[in-house]
Amino acid sequence: MGKEPQKIGLIITTSLVVGNMIGSGIFVLPAALAPYGGISLLGWFFTAAGALVLAKLFSNFSKIITDKSGGPYAYARAGFGDFIGFLVAWGYWISVWVTNGAIAIAIVSALSFFFPALETTPVYSISLGLAFIWFFTWINSLGIKESGKIQVLTTVLKLLPLFFVIVVGIFFFDTANFPSFNETDDNFFTSLSAVATLTLFAFLGLESATIPATNVNNPEKTIPKATMLGTLITTFVYILGTIVLFGVLPWDVLIKSPAPFAEAAKLIGGDFAGYFVAAGAAIAAIGALNGWILVMGQIPMASAKDQLFPKIFKKENKKGTPIVGLIIGSVLSSLVMLMNYTEGLVKQFEFMVLLTTLCCLIPYVFTAASYALVKIDRQLNTKGKLHTIVLSALAFAYSMWAIYGSGSDTVFYGFILLLAGVPLYVLMKWNRKE
Repeated sequence: MGKEPQKIGLIITTSLVVGNMIGSGIFVLPAALAPYGGISLLGWFFTAAGALVLAKLFSNFSKIITDKSGGPYAYARAGFGDFIGFLVAWGYWISVWVTNGAIAIAIVSALSFFFPALETTPVYSISLGLAFIWFFTWINSLGIKESGKIQVLTTVLKLLPLFFVIVVGIFFFDTANFPSFNETDDNFFTSLSAVATLTLFAFLGLESATIPATNVNNPEKTIPKATMLGTLITTFVYILGTIVLFGVLPWDVLIKSPAPFAEAAKLIGGDFAGYFVAAGAAIAAIGALNGWILVMGQIPMASAKDQLFPKIFKKENKKGTPIVGLIIGSVLSSLVMLMNYTEGLVKQFEFMVLLTTLCCLIPYVFTAASYALVKIDRQLNTKGKLHTIVLSALAFAYSMWAIYGSGSDTVFYGFILLLAGVPLYVLMKWNRKE
Protein backbone atom coordinates (compact mmCIF):
# COMPACT_ATOMS: atom_id res chain seq x y z
CA MET A 1 0.00 0.00 0.00
CA GLY A 2 1.15 3.53 -0.73
CA LYS A 3 1.33 6.29 1.78
CA GLU A 4 -1.22 9.07 2.16
CA PRO A 5 -1.34 10.77 -1.27
CA GLN A 6 0.59 14.00 -1.71
CA LYS A 7 -1.58 17.06 -2.20
CA ILE A 8 -1.20 19.97 -4.63
CA GLY A 9 -2.89 23.38 -4.63
CA LEU A 10 -4.26 25.97 -7.02
CA ILE A 11 -0.95 27.15 -8.50
CA ILE A 12 0.24 23.67 -9.50
CA THR A 13 -3.16 22.52 -10.80
CA THR A 14 -3.52 25.70 -12.88
CA SER A 15 0.01 25.17 -14.22
CA LEU A 16 -0.96 21.62 -15.15
CA VAL A 17 -3.87 22.95 -17.24
CA VAL A 18 -1.86 25.73 -18.91
CA GLY A 19 1.27 23.62 -19.32
CA ASN A 20 -0.56 20.69 -20.93
CA MET A 21 -2.46 22.91 -23.36
CA ILE A 22 0.39 25.21 -24.38
CA GLY A 23 2.98 23.02 -26.06
CA SER A 24 5.42 24.03 -28.74
CA GLY A 25 2.61 24.09 -31.33
CA ILE A 26 1.44 27.62 -30.49
CA PHE A 27 4.91 28.94 -31.42
CA VAL A 28 4.28 27.93 -35.05
CA LEU A 29 0.47 27.89 -35.32
CA PRO A 30 0.04 31.58 -36.32
CA ALA A 31 2.06 30.84 -39.49
CA ALA A 32 -0.31 27.97 -40.31
CA LEU A 33 -3.30 30.29 -39.79
CA ALA A 34 -1.89 33.26 -41.73
CA PRO A 35 -2.83 31.97 -45.23
CA TYR A 36 -6.49 32.16 -44.22
CA GLY A 37 -6.27 35.83 -43.18
CA GLY A 38 -8.15 37.69 -40.46
CA ILE A 39 -10.85 35.02 -40.34
CA SER A 40 -8.33 33.05 -38.26
CA LEU A 41 -9.18 35.28 -35.31
CA LEU A 42 -12.84 34.40 -35.69
CA GLY A 43 -11.78 30.74 -35.66
CA TRP A 44 -9.90 31.32 -32.40
CA PHE A 45 -12.94 32.98 -30.81
CA PHE A 46 -15.20 30.14 -31.95
CA THR A 47 -12.99 27.37 -30.59
CA ALA A 48 -12.21 29.36 -27.42
CA ALA A 49 -15.94 29.71 -26.74
CA GLY A 50 -16.37 25.95 -27.12
CA ALA A 51 -13.34 25.27 -24.92
CA LEU A 52 -14.66 27.57 -22.20
CA VAL A 53 -18.02 25.78 -22.28
CA LEU A 54 -16.20 22.47 -21.83
CA ALA A 55 -14.03 23.96 -19.08
CA LYS A 56 -17.16 25.13 -17.26
CA LEU A 57 -18.70 21.67 -17.59
CA PHE A 58 -15.56 19.95 -16.24
CA SER A 59 -15.43 22.53 -13.45
CA ASN A 60 -19.01 21.80 -12.45
CA PHE A 61 -18.50 18.04 -12.67
CA SER A 62 -15.47 18.25 -10.37
CA LYS A 63 -17.77 19.64 -7.67
CA ILE A 64 -20.04 16.60 -7.95
CA ILE A 65 -17.40 13.83 -8.05
CA THR A 66 -14.71 14.88 -5.61
CA ASP A 67 -13.42 11.54 -4.29
CA LYS A 68 -12.16 9.94 -7.50
CA SER A 69 -9.26 10.64 -9.81
CA GLY A 70 -9.41 10.06 -13.55
CA GLY A 71 -11.33 13.15 -14.69
CA PRO A 72 -13.13 12.26 -17.94
CA TYR A 73 -12.92 8.53 -17.12
CA ALA A 74 -14.61 8.97 -13.74
CA TYR A 75 -17.22 11.37 -15.15
CA ALA A 76 -18.11 9.19 -18.14
CA ARG A 77 -18.36 6.10 -15.92
CA ALA A 78 -20.64 7.92 -13.49
CA GLY A 79 -23.18 8.56 -16.25
CA PHE A 80 -22.80 5.56 -18.54
CA GLY A 81 -21.31 2.75 -16.46
CA ASP A 82 -18.25 0.54 -16.67
CA PHE A 83 -18.09 -0.13 -20.43
CA ILE A 84 -18.09 3.51 -21.56
CA GLY A 85 -15.84 4.42 -18.65
CA PHE A 86 -13.39 1.76 -19.75
CA LEU A 87 -13.44 2.89 -23.40
CA VAL A 88 -12.73 6.48 -22.34
CA ALA A 89 -9.85 5.39 -20.07
CA TRP A 90 -8.44 3.00 -22.70
CA GLY A 91 -8.49 5.52 -25.54
CA TYR A 92 -7.31 8.43 -23.41
CA TRP A 93 -4.42 6.42 -21.96
CA ILE A 94 -3.22 5.33 -25.41
CA SER A 95 -3.51 8.89 -26.76
CA VAL A 96 -1.37 10.20 -23.89
CA TRP A 97 1.58 7.86 -24.34
CA VAL A 98 1.49 8.34 -28.11
CA THR A 99 1.36 12.11 -27.58
CA ASN A 100 4.33 11.93 -25.21
CA GLY A 101 6.39 10.24 -27.93
CA ALA A 102 5.43 13.04 -30.31
CA ILE A 103 6.25 15.73 -27.69
CA ALA A 104 9.73 14.24 -27.17
CA ILE A 105 10.30 14.64 -30.92
CA ALA A 106 9.04 18.25 -30.73
CA ILE A 107 11.54 18.99 -27.93
CA VAL A 108 14.43 17.68 -30.04
CA SER A 109 13.19 19.65 -33.03
CA ALA A 110 12.99 22.88 -30.99
CA LEU A 111 16.47 22.36 -29.54
CA SER A 112 17.93 21.73 -33.00
CA PHE A 113 17.63 25.51 -33.48
CA PHE A 114 20.49 25.83 -30.95
CA PHE A 115 22.22 22.51 -31.70
CA PRO A 116 22.09 21.83 -35.47
CA ALA A 117 23.77 18.43 -35.00
CA LEU A 118 20.44 17.14 -33.66
CA GLU A 119 19.03 17.43 -37.17
CA THR A 120 21.84 15.59 -38.89
CA THR A 121 22.84 12.96 -36.32
CA PRO A 122 19.98 10.55 -35.44
CA VAL A 123 21.86 8.97 -32.53
CA TYR A 124 21.99 12.37 -30.79
CA SER A 125 18.34 13.16 -31.40
CA ILE A 126 17.16 9.69 -30.33
CA SER A 127 19.31 9.73 -27.19
CA LEU A 128 18.10 13.21 -26.20
CA GLY A 129 14.43 12.37 -26.80
CA LEU A 130 14.68 9.21 -24.70
CA ALA A 131 16.57 11.10 -22.00
CA PHE A 132 13.73 13.62 -21.67
CA ILE A 133 11.07 10.90 -21.48
CA TRP A 134 12.87 9.00 -18.76
CA PHE A 135 14.06 12.06 -16.86
CA PHE A 136 10.47 13.21 -16.40
CA THR A 137 9.36 9.68 -15.61
CA TRP A 138 11.88 9.77 -12.78
CA ILE A 139 10.72 13.25 -11.70
CA ASN A 140 7.12 12.02 -11.56
CA SER A 141 8.19 8.95 -9.57
CA LEU A 142 9.30 11.34 -6.79
CA GLY A 143 5.67 12.35 -6.25
CA ILE A 144 3.12 14.76 -7.63
CA LYS A 145 4.57 17.67 -5.64
CA GLU A 146 7.97 17.36 -7.31
CA SER A 147 6.39 17.03 -10.73
CA GLY A 148 4.18 20.00 -9.87
CA LYS A 149 7.16 22.22 -9.04
CA ILE A 150 8.68 21.47 -12.46
CA GLN A 151 5.31 22.19 -14.05
CA VAL A 152 5.04 25.62 -12.41
CA LEU A 153 8.61 26.52 -13.42
CA THR A 154 8.23 25.44 -17.05
CA THR A 155 4.82 27.12 -17.35
CA VAL A 156 6.25 30.44 -16.17
CA LEU A 157 9.26 30.09 -18.48
CA LYS A 158 7.13 29.28 -21.51
CA LEU A 159 4.70 32.16 -20.83
CA LEU A 160 7.43 34.80 -20.41
CA PRO A 161 8.54 34.90 -24.08
CA LEU A 162 4.94 34.77 -25.28
CA PHE A 163 3.97 37.67 -23.01
CA PHE A 164 7.08 39.54 -24.14
CA VAL A 165 6.02 39.35 -27.79
CA ILE A 166 2.40 40.22 -26.93
CA VAL A 167 3.15 43.21 -24.67
CA VAL A 168 6.16 44.73 -26.44
CA GLY A 169 4.83 43.76 -29.86
CA ILE A 170 1.90 46.16 -29.42
CA PHE A 171 4.37 49.04 -29.89
CA PHE A 172 5.52 47.57 -33.21
CA PHE A 173 2.01 46.87 -34.45
CA ASP A 174 1.33 48.13 -37.98
CA THR A 175 -2.19 47.76 -39.39
CA ALA A 176 -0.68 47.70 -42.89
CA ASN A 177 0.72 44.25 -42.10
CA PHE A 178 -2.67 42.87 -41.15
CA PRO A 179 -4.04 40.43 -43.76
CA SER A 180 -7.46 40.82 -45.35
CA PHE A 181 -10.39 39.05 -43.71
CA ASN A 182 -10.35 36.04 -46.04
CA GLU A 183 -7.18 35.43 -48.03
CA THR A 184 -8.47 32.20 -49.58
CA ASP A 185 -10.75 31.59 -52.55
CA ASP A 186 -13.15 29.62 -50.36
CA ASN A 187 -16.42 30.93 -48.95
CA PHE A 188 -16.80 32.19 -45.39
CA PHE A 189 -18.07 28.95 -43.83
CA THR A 190 -15.45 26.73 -45.51
CA SER A 191 -12.61 28.99 -44.38
CA LEU A 192 -14.01 29.34 -40.85
CA SER A 193 -14.34 25.57 -40.53
CA ALA A 194 -10.75 25.09 -41.71
CA VAL A 195 -9.22 27.56 -39.22
CA ALA A 196 -11.44 26.35 -36.37
CA THR A 197 -10.27 22.78 -36.99
CA LEU A 198 -6.66 23.95 -36.84
CA THR A 199 -7.21 25.79 -33.56
CA LEU A 200 -9.41 23.30 -31.70
CA PHE A 201 -6.50 20.92 -31.00
CA ALA A 202 -4.69 23.74 -29.17
CA PHE A 203 -7.23 23.42 -26.34
CA LEU A 204 -6.84 19.69 -25.72
CA GLY A 205 -5.79 19.23 -22.11
CA LEU A 206 -8.24 21.65 -20.48
CA GLU A 207 -9.44 18.71 -18.35
CA SER A 208 -5.97 18.10 -16.86
CA ALA A 209 -6.74 19.44 -13.37
CA THR A 210 -9.58 16.92 -12.93
CA ILE A 211 -7.39 13.86 -13.52
CA PRO A 212 -5.32 13.79 -10.27
CA ALA A 213 -8.39 14.82 -8.18
CA THR A 214 -7.53 12.77 -5.08
CA ASN A 215 -4.13 14.51 -4.98
CA VAL A 216 -5.68 18.01 -4.98
CA ASN A 217 -6.35 20.05 -1.84
CA ASN A 218 -10.05 20.97 -1.52
CA PRO A 219 -10.77 19.49 -4.98
CA GLU A 220 -14.34 20.81 -5.12
CA LYS A 221 -12.95 24.37 -4.95
CA THR A 222 -9.42 24.09 -6.40
CA ILE A 223 -10.16 22.06 -9.54
CA PRO A 224 -12.96 24.33 -10.86
CA LYS A 225 -10.82 27.43 -10.30
CA ALA A 226 -7.74 25.86 -11.92
CA THR A 227 -9.71 24.60 -14.91
CA MET A 228 -11.37 27.94 -15.67
CA LEU A 229 -8.30 30.06 -14.85
CA GLY A 230 -5.98 27.85 -16.89
CA THR A 231 -8.32 27.86 -19.90
CA LEU A 232 -8.75 31.65 -19.72
CA ILE A 233 -4.98 32.26 -19.51
CA THR A 234 -4.42 29.96 -22.49
CA THR A 235 -7.19 31.65 -24.50
CA PHE A 236 -5.68 35.06 -23.76
CA VAL A 237 -2.25 33.95 -24.97
CA TYR A 238 -3.56 32.27 -28.11
CA ILE A 239 -5.79 35.09 -29.35
CA LEU A 240 -3.63 38.07 -28.41
CA GLY A 241 -0.50 36.31 -29.65
CA THR A 242 -2.06 35.75 -33.07
CA ILE A 243 -3.36 39.34 -33.29
CA VAL A 244 0.05 40.82 -32.42
CA LEU A 245 1.91 38.59 -34.88
CA PHE A 246 -0.52 39.54 -37.64
CA GLY A 247 0.30 43.19 -36.96
CA VAL A 248 4.05 42.90 -36.41
CA LEU A 249 5.14 40.63 -39.27
CA PRO A 250 4.34 41.32 -42.93
CA TRP A 251 1.88 38.73 -44.20
CA ASP A 252 4.23 37.30 -46.84
CA VAL A 253 6.89 36.81 -44.15
CA LEU A 254 4.47 35.29 -41.63
CA ILE A 255 3.10 32.57 -43.92
CA LYS A 256 6.63 31.31 -44.69
CA SER A 257 8.07 31.55 -41.18
CA PRO A 258 8.93 28.28 -39.39
CA ALA A 259 9.08 30.18 -36.08
CA PRO A 260 6.86 33.31 -36.25
CA PHE A 261 7.09 34.24 -32.55
CA ALA A 262 10.90 34.07 -32.68
CA GLU A 263 10.82 36.06 -35.95
CA ALA A 264 8.69 38.76 -34.31
CA ALA A 265 10.90 38.82 -31.21
CA LYS A 266 13.98 39.30 -33.41
CA LEU A 267 12.30 42.24 -35.10
CA ILE A 268 11.38 43.70 -31.71
CA GLY A 269 14.56 43.12 -29.72
CA GLY A 270 17.26 41.72 -31.98
CA ASP A 271 18.92 38.32 -32.06
CA PHE A 272 18.91 37.83 -28.29
CA ALA A 273 15.13 38.27 -28.13
CA GLY A 274 14.77 35.78 -30.99
CA TYR A 275 16.82 33.20 -29.12
CA PHE A 276 14.82 33.90 -25.94
CA VAL A 277 11.55 33.03 -27.70
CA ALA A 278 13.06 30.05 -29.52
CA ALA A 279 14.12 28.70 -26.12
CA GLY A 280 10.55 29.25 -24.95
CA ALA A 281 9.31 26.85 -27.64
CA ALA A 282 11.60 24.13 -26.33
CA ILE A 283 10.58 24.81 -22.72
CA ALA A 284 6.90 24.72 -23.74
CA ALA A 285 7.33 21.20 -25.09
CA ILE A 286 9.41 20.15 -22.07
CA GLY A 287 6.70 21.37 -19.66
CA ALA A 288 3.99 19.63 -21.66
CA LEU A 289 5.93 16.35 -21.54
CA ASN A 290 6.23 16.58 -17.75
CA GLY A 291 2.51 17.30 -17.34
CA TRP A 292 1.32 14.58 -19.70
CA ILE A 293 3.59 11.97 -18.08
CA LEU A 294 1.88 12.84 -14.79
CA VAL A 295 -1.53 12.28 -16.42
CA MET A 296 -0.31 9.06 -18.08
CA GLY A 297 -0.02 7.29 -14.73
CA GLN A 298 -3.23 8.63 -13.21
CA ILE A 299 -5.81 7.42 -15.76
CA PRO A 300 -4.95 3.68 -15.69
CA MET A 301 -4.51 3.81 -11.89
CA ALA A 302 -8.03 5.18 -11.44
CA SER A 303 -9.38 2.49 -13.79
CA ALA A 304 -7.40 -0.27 -12.06
CA LYS A 305 -8.87 0.75 -8.69
CA ASP A 306 -12.30 0.13 -10.23
CA GLN A 307 -11.06 -3.25 -11.55
CA LEU A 308 -11.35 -2.14 -15.18
CA PHE A 309 -7.58 -2.14 -15.86
CA PRO A 310 -5.06 -4.79 -14.75
CA LYS A 311 -4.31 -4.38 -11.05
CA ILE A 312 -0.60 -3.82 -11.75
CA PHE A 313 -1.50 -0.26 -12.82
CA LYS A 314 -2.59 0.68 -9.29
CA LYS A 315 0.73 -0.28 -7.73
CA GLU A 316 2.17 2.81 -6.01
CA ASN A 317 5.60 3.60 -4.62
CA LYS A 318 6.26 5.24 -1.25
CA LYS A 319 5.49 8.66 -2.73
CA GLY A 320 2.01 7.55 -3.80
CA THR A 321 3.03 7.51 -7.48
CA PRO A 322 1.59 4.84 -9.83
CA ILE A 323 5.12 3.78 -10.67
CA VAL A 324 4.41 0.67 -12.76
CA GLY A 325 1.88 2.56 -14.88
CA LEU A 326 4.45 5.31 -15.45
CA ILE A 327 7.12 2.84 -16.52
CA ILE A 328 4.81 0.93 -18.89
CA GLY A 329 3.56 4.19 -20.43
CA SER A 330 7.07 5.58 -20.88
CA VAL A 331 8.31 2.37 -22.51
CA LEU A 332 5.46 2.71 -25.02
CA SER A 333 6.22 6.44 -25.52
CA SER A 334 9.86 5.57 -26.18
CA LEU A 335 8.83 3.05 -28.85
CA VAL A 336 6.58 5.64 -30.49
CA MET A 337 9.42 8.17 -30.53
CA LEU A 338 11.84 5.62 -32.00
CA MET A 339 9.39 4.94 -34.85
CA ASN A 340 9.91 8.50 -36.05
CA TYR A 341 13.64 7.91 -36.49
CA THR A 342 13.36 4.57 -38.26
CA GLU A 343 13.20 4.68 -42.02
CA GLY A 344 10.01 3.00 -43.21
CA LEU A 345 8.22 3.57 -39.89
CA VAL A 346 7.72 7.33 -40.16
CA LYS A 347 4.36 6.81 -41.85
CA GLN A 348 3.30 4.43 -39.08
CA PHE A 349 4.24 7.08 -36.53
CA GLU A 350 2.12 9.70 -38.30
CA PHE A 351 -0.66 7.14 -38.56
CA MET A 352 -0.58 6.48 -34.80
CA VAL A 353 -0.86 10.21 -34.05
CA LEU A 354 -3.85 10.39 -36.41
CA LEU A 355 -5.28 7.24 -34.82
CA THR A 356 -5.28 8.68 -31.31
CA THR A 357 -6.74 12.10 -32.10
CA LEU A 358 -10.28 10.79 -31.71
CA CYS A 359 -9.34 9.27 -28.35
CA CYS A 360 -8.64 12.80 -27.04
CA LEU A 361 -12.06 14.03 -28.21
CA ILE A 362 -14.34 11.10 -27.27
CA PRO A 363 -13.96 11.79 -23.49
CA TYR A 364 -15.41 15.28 -24.06
CA VAL A 365 -18.51 13.83 -25.76
CA PHE A 366 -19.27 11.34 -23.00
CA THR A 367 -18.44 13.77 -20.19
CA ALA A 368 -20.79 16.35 -21.73
CA ALA A 369 -23.65 13.86 -21.99
CA SER A 370 -22.90 12.30 -18.60
CA TYR A 371 -23.06 15.67 -16.82
CA ALA A 372 -26.80 16.11 -17.42
CA LEU A 373 -27.54 12.45 -16.62
CA VAL A 374 -25.65 12.53 -13.32
CA LYS A 375 -27.08 15.84 -12.12
CA ILE A 376 -30.65 14.89 -12.96
CA ASP A 377 -30.26 11.33 -11.63
CA ARG A 378 -28.88 12.61 -8.32
CA GLN A 379 -31.47 15.39 -8.24
CA LEU A 380 -28.80 18.00 -7.79
CA ASN A 381 -29.98 21.61 -8.15
CA THR A 382 -33.25 20.61 -9.79
CA LYS A 383 -34.24 24.28 -10.04
CA GLY A 384 -31.33 24.77 -12.44
CA LYS A 385 -32.27 21.80 -14.64
CA LEU A 386 -32.58 23.97 -17.75
CA HIS A 387 -29.11 25.43 -17.14
CA THR A 388 -27.72 21.90 -16.74
CA ILE A 389 -29.30 20.68 -19.97
CA VAL A 390 -28.16 23.76 -21.93
CA LEU A 391 -24.56 23.50 -20.70
CA SER A 392 -24.50 19.77 -21.38
CA ALA A 393 -26.03 20.23 -24.86
CA LEU A 394 -23.60 23.02 -25.84
CA ALA A 395 -20.58 21.03 -24.67
CA PHE A 396 -21.87 17.92 -26.45
CA ALA A 397 -22.51 19.82 -29.69
CA TYR A 398 -19.05 21.41 -29.64
CA SER A 399 -17.39 18.06 -28.92
CA MET A 400 -19.25 16.40 -31.79
CA TRP A 401 -18.24 19.23 -34.09
CA ALA A 402 -14.61 18.78 -32.98
CA ILE A 403 -14.82 15.10 -33.91
CA TYR A 404 -16.36 15.98 -37.27
CA GLY A 405 -13.62 18.55 -37.85
CA SER A 406 -10.91 15.97 -37.18
CA GLY A 407 -11.74 14.17 -40.44
CA SER A 408 -13.27 10.88 -41.52
CA ASP A 409 -10.00 8.91 -41.35
CA THR A 410 -9.45 9.97 -37.76
CA VAL A 411 -12.97 8.92 -36.80
CA PHE A 412 -12.79 5.57 -38.59
CA TYR A 413 -9.40 4.47 -37.27
CA GLY A 414 -10.05 5.99 -33.86
CA PHE A 415 -13.14 3.84 -33.36
CA ILE A 416 -11.17 0.77 -34.42
CA LEU A 417 -8.57 1.62 -31.76
CA LEU A 418 -11.29 2.00 -29.12
CA LEU A 419 -12.89 -1.31 -30.09
CA ALA A 420 -9.46 -2.99 -29.86
CA GLY A 421 -9.74 -2.53 -26.09
CA VAL A 422 -13.00 -4.52 -25.82
CA PRO A 423 -11.25 -7.90 -25.30
CA LEU A 424 -9.40 -6.42 -22.30
CA TYR A 425 -12.70 -5.11 -20.90
CA VAL A 426 -14.33 -8.55 -21.28
CA LEU A 427 -11.35 -10.19 -19.57
CA MET A 428 -11.46 -7.71 -16.65
CA LYS A 429 -15.22 -8.22 -16.18
CA TRP A 430 -14.75 -12.00 -16.31
CA ASN A 431 -12.04 -11.80 -13.65
CA ARG A 432 -14.33 -9.75 -11.40
CA LYS A 433 -17.00 -12.45 -11.61
CA GLU A 434 -14.42 -15.10 -10.74
